[in-house]
Amino acid sequence: MAVFLATLSPLLVMFMCIVAGFVLKKSNILPADTEVVLSRLEKYLFLPAMNFASFSTYCTVSSLKANFSFIPYCLLSVFLAIIIATPLSKAFERNDDYKRNIYKYSLIYANSGFMGNAIAPAILGGSEHLYKYLLFALPITVTVYVWGVNLLTPPKYRSKNLIKNIFNAPIVGLLLGAVVGISGLGQHMPSFITTAVSYFQNCMGPVAMLLTGFVIGGYSFKSLLSNKKIYIVSLFRLILIPAVLATALYVAGASKYILSLLLIATATPLGLNTVVFPATYGSDTKLGASMAMISHTLCVITIPLMFMLLDMLVKG
Repeated sequence: MAVFLATLSPLLVMFMCIVAGFVLKKSNILPADTEVVLSRLEKYLFLPAMNFASFSTYCTVSSLKANFSFIPYCLLSVFLAIIIATPLSKAFERNDDYKRNIYKYSLIYANSGFMGNAIAPAILGGSEHLYKYLLFALPITVTVYVWGVNLLTPPKYRSKNLIKNIFNAPIVGLLLGAVVGISGLGQHMPSFITTAVSYFQNCMGPVAMLLTGFVIGGYSFKSLLSNKKIYIVSLFRLILIPAVLATALYVAGASKYILSLLLIATATPLGLNTVVFPATYGSDTKLGASMAMISHTLCVITIPLMFMLLDMLVKG
């Protein structure tokens, strides 16, 4: 129960930010394109700053050697998630290929970016754990941009430029941070730069949750709650799939700490890309918004529950 309550506290903080974004949207205090502005701030400023700050501080040759083994475990989890999600997505949607891809993406990828990055240091107990989480989740980040986003993009708009897909702003921030960290240049950076980056980094989590609430607030509760399949998808996303992946990684020799990183990456809610990408191409965003609202609400209980079970079942 102590683990449950300790994990619940930061999630309630995040949930309050979601509620604030929801209220701001419903009250029409902010302009209609606020979600576009917030999402671009996240993608092009706050998330790259967070990646840069974490890797420039903690990424050294010794830390890479010590933690590089995280990456194969994450690759295995992505591979297994794809195997699980492919038949499940067909069961959830048989007729509409695009909606089936939305289900498939949601079952493969959780909100490991905005939500995962926000709660990792809070749950694990310090900013140094954020670096380890980002390193663990690197295969997720790369496969999302190389392959995952194409699931959410209509065929005629899909980019074939892998270099452009991979070297987006968050990845560039991460790579620059790694260069600074490994080279030791971080010790010589002017304080005004490190302070500014720290300010931007601290905005990432709250703004991401405000964005989530703002997107959800664009719809009526009744319409978002009416799709019964979303509850089943959320059950798979928040509990069943993470449990299967954790079991597989445990059998493969993963430590309790690696399993904790896995839960942050895979037991988080359905992400916002299922809203952002359909909106970009003029498709219906209701399915993605419904997934976001229901799963983000349920995760306040399911994430602490998953960590409590991990603490009970796995020693070390």
